[in-house]
Amino acid sequence: MGFLDKIFGVLKPRKKEKRFEERRFPRYQKPVREYPERELSEAKEKAREIIFEAKEEALRIKRMAEEETRRTKAEIYEMEKRLAQKEEAIDRKFGALDEREKLLLMRQQTLDKKLEEVEKIKQEQVAKLERAAGLTREEAKRLILEALENRLKEEIARRIKEAEAIAKQEADKKAREILVDSMLHGATDYVAEYSISTVKLADEEIKGRIIGKEGRNIRALEQSTGVDFDIDETPDEIRLSSFDPVRREIARVALERLIKDGRIQPARIEEIVAKTKKDIEKIIFEEGEKLCHSVGVYNMPADKIALLGRFKYRFSYGQNMIAHTLEETKIGIKIAHEVGANVNIVRLGCLLHDIGKVITDKEGSHVDLGVDLLRKNGMPEEVINCVAEHHEDKPFSSIESVIVYIADAISGARPGARYEDYEEYVKRLRTLEEIAKSYEGVIDAYAFQAGRELRVIVKPDVVDDATAIKMSHDITKKIEEKVKNYPGQIKVTVIREMRATSIAK
Repeated sequence: MGFLDKIFGVLKPRKKEKRFEERRFPRYQKPVREYPERELSEAKEKAREIIFEAKEEALRIKRMAEEETRRTKAEIYEMEKRLAQKEEAIDRKFGALDEREKLLLMRQQTLDKKLEEVEKIKQEQVAKLERAAGLTREEAKRLILEALENRLKEEIARRIKEAEAIAKQEADKKAREILVDSMLHGATDYVAEYSISTVKLADEEIKGRIIGKEGRNIRALEQSTGVDFDIDETPDEIRLSSFDPVRREIARVALERLIKDGRIQPARIEEIVAKTKKDIEKIIFEEGEKLCHSVGVYNMPADKIALLGRFKYRFSYGQNMIAHTLEETKIGIKIAHEVGANVNIVRLGCLLHDIGKVITDKEGSHVDLGVDLLRKNGMPEEVINCVAEHHEDKPFSSIESVIVYIADAISGARPGARYEDYEEYVKRLRTLEEIAKSYEGVIDAYAFQAGRELRVIVKPDVVDDATAIKMSHDITKKIEEKVKNYPGQIKVTVIREMRATSIAK
């Protein structure tokens, strides 16, 4: 039976043998289909085509595999060839390194031998020198260094003096440049103000209306504002007197509004004063905010802004406090930039250094009041120290405190910044010295720093230590009683010095 007969033989019915099912179950026997000759021929032809295509595909795959094998073998051969070349190069390098190592070892051995010989010769020469000079090596070294130091001592001293002189000149020059530049940077458009709260009147009739029937209007004004109204001093004006400049300003504005309105009576007075207080408080807050923003502070608490705004109506010897604070803060910031200090600490220290001057409901110097306020509000300790030390009441604790002190002194001491009657100023200083000299055992007394410090020199054989302490306390009490107008606080220092002098003949 041929190949095709094996494939397609199953399609032909068997004539002699019957299947098992046909023999046993004849009723299930199915008739076998007889394929026509043409269909059988087509199937055989298709089978031959399939077999031919399969053989061609097998040959193609075989050729591709052989080609891939040849290419792989060629690549492997090339890689083996390159590896062999690299191995040869590495072997040559290893050989050269071995030769170099041997050469270096030989040179090192030669060098060690020469060093041993040199050290031996050195020791022999040193021994010979020691025997010749009668000195040990350490003694000779010490003598040589002493001789060299003596020769160079004068030269070293001269160079040190020259360096110190140059450094001092440069430091003085640089300091002057920094201060001048800082003052120029801190210059403001403000000038010193000399303020007396007065209200001009058009005629005498208005003064009578302000006084009112049986003085009811003037009493209502004084009770509402807390300010004294002086109406008898001059005929065409009314002077306002109060220790609180904000109250005085409220009274001045309220009186001007009442005069303009014309309805001057107790009920209207209370209404106008209340409205004026709100307006002034708004102005104060705006001025405080403007001051903070002018120096680069934007997160200040509202209560501090309101206090700083009160500087608008506060003067120190004719110098407006807002003008002084703005000028001092700009100077301090510039100095801090120049010397590399903490600019933010200096900025806040300068801005808040005089905040105690507008606290009127407590007793104490403006320094102590300012320090207490800032400490209660959780300000940084460095800023509090700047405020506490800006009048040298305490020793300086940082460079920032020194800068705040310098900036305050520059702003307050420049020509035209402040105004004070010269005769009154001299009188106050003379009074301070006379108070101190009135005590027994005092040799002399000197007022310093515009009357902020009083130094008392006493006789050591008359005044002992305990008496000196009591004397300083008594002098301060007497100053508080007799001197009514003085800036800040006065520091009294009693100096008791014992000197023993002998003369040798």
